[in-house]
Formats: sequence, structure tokens, C-alpha cells
Amino acid sequence: MHEVEVKSILSAQNGMNIYRGCTHGCIYCDSRSKCYQMNHDFEDIEVKTNAPTLLEKSLRKKRRKCMIGTGAMSDPYIHLESQIGNTRKCLEIIYSRGFGLAILTKSARILRDLDLLKKINDRTKCVVQMTLTTYDEDLCKILEPHVSTTKERFEVLKIMRDHGIPTVVWLSPILPFINDTEENIRGILDYCIEAKVHGIICFGIGLTLREGNREYFYKKLDEHFPGMKNRYIKSYGNSYELPSPNHRKLMALIKQECLAHGILWDANQCFQYLREFEDKNPYEQLTLPGL
Repeated sequence: MHEVEVKSILSAQNGMNIYRGCTHGCIYCDSRSKCYQMNHDFEDIEVKTNAPTLLEKSLRKKRRKCMIGTGAMSDPYIHLESQIGNTRKCLEIIYSRGFGLAILTKSARILRDLDLLKKINDRTKCVVQMTLTTYDEDLCKILEPHVSTTKERFEVLKIMRDHGIPTVVWLSPILPFINDTEENIRGILDYCIEAKVHGIICFGIGLTLREGNREYFYKKLDEHFPGMKNRYIKSYGNSYELPSPNHRKLMALIKQECLAHGILWDANQCFQYLREFEDKNPYEQLTLPGL
């Protein structure tokens, strides 16, 4: 790890990355792409030491409450979070300032902050987003080797359900010729149905590759799936989008099951839900630090 002080923390869309880089080791990670201009090794985590301070200043200046998002590029619950605690500090600020939260992770470490997630959701809205790609636990440990398995993430979703915290599942990416099967998708959908998730985001069955993540992905294919890299190159060449030959059938299955169980499946509707701020206690007098 290395520490930096940054000039800003919130994007124009009220998203933030508390860290840069990741140690979860997912073989398909798009955040490795060179276009993001990460000028350090991906596993050498950039710790934004002043992230909580900047967030406090940014939220204090906002005239209207809104949802604050995190986790889109770098998981807020990487291994270092257990030692550093910057994610928890940011959640405390979000709660104290009366803002909502949309947080995305693959890690059961989020349960450490269940108390704060509940408090945020009681006051406004907290949506926990969890990525699920691989129903088979052994395969999951190959594709996503250093993070909670799919079964462990499913347990997190059920705990959120039991505490009244809404959840959204990102069902992506699904890797052609590896986990793009009906058995895999049905297994994940069964988890989502049992956990009563609010929505499922899936842009398609397949993945994207570009400079940076392509090389890492192919290296891992050679390690774990001999001959698979050549199959990818033969099928897709140097394309950015790699759609599965099972795309249409599996997307129809996802839509069918979501409609049958009252789960949002349209990506635009899911994003609208993630952006919508709710004030459940509009007349509550907040006690804010320093006031």
C-alpha cells in the first residue's frame, strides 16, 4: 500500500472511490484497464488518507441530500479496510449528515458495518449491492480467488433482507465458455429469489476486455483453463465486447424469473432506484459533529 492526499473525493454523480486498486484477484477485473491511468501496481493499494475529511467537507456544502455511491471501481471492503477503516469513517459521515448510501462490494466484510447500514437505512435509504457471477464454489475460488465466495455473499444478502436493507445484485460479468450456463444462472437466480433482492443488473451475458485487463485475464486463463485463451482469440479476436453464444437464451431466463418474483430487471430502472434519495424522517433534527 501507499498513501496519498487527493484534491477531491466525490464525482459529479456523487460517487467515490475510497481506495484505488484491489487485492481480491478477480481474473476479469475491468479496473485493471490502462485507460483508468492507475500509475501503480493494481495490488499496491492507493489509500486516500484524507478521503473522510474531504467527504465531510463535500457533504457539508451540499444544499440537497442525495445518495452517495461507492464501490464502482474499487471495492470499499478490500483486505486493508479491516486495518485502516476509511470506509467505516465515510459511512459514519454519510449517516451523520443525513445522506443515503448505495454501496457495492463482493466481500462479507461489509457485515462489520451492519450497525451503520441499518442506521442509514432507518433515516434515509441504504442499498447494498453485491456482485454474483459464479454459483459453483470451486469455480468461484478460481475466478474470484481472494474474496468471499458466492455462498458467503448470499449469506450477506439474507442478513440484509432480515434487517430490512434493500439489495441489488450485479450479475456480471459472465464468462463465455466458462460459466455462461443455464445451471450457473439458475443457481444465482435462486439465491436472489431466496434473498428477496430488489433488483438484478445484467447488461448481457459476456464480458469486456481492453488493454490492461485483457493481458491479466489471458494469463489467468493459461494458468487455470489450458487452451481457453486460444478459443477466446479465435472467437473474438481483439474485440472489446465478448458476448456469450448463450446470451439471448440466458437473458430471457433472467427476465422471466425476475418478472415471476417481482425483481427489477431493467438496468435503467435499477439505476434510477439507486439514485433516488428517500427521507424517512423529514422533521428529525440532526445532531451534526461540530455544530
